[in-house]
Amino acid sequence: MDHGGMDHGGMGADSGMLSEEELGALADATGADADRLFLEGMIAHHEGAVAMAQDEVDGGRDADAIALAQEIITAQEEEITTMNDLLATLDPARS
Repeated sequence: MDHGGMDHGGMGADSGMLSEEELGALADATGADADRLFLEGMIAHHEGAVAMAQDEVDGGRDADAIALAQEIITAQEEEITTMNDLLATLDPARS
């Protein structure tokens, strides 16, 4: 888990961070479009958090940090399920 030199300010879609364009689209959206963009963005964000926490579980050494990472994985996965369920009510094609 070598993250030395990683510039977190440049994180993009792969990390779960929204691009400036995506943030702008979310800010401009209204109604069901806003709901959908919010949920899709938060799902991606949570998936990035799960991946980062899994890196800690797989490669970390500190027992407390590893335990926290596992708690984060559990909580974020539960929230991803909830958000996917909500998204399915907005877009029945996703269910």
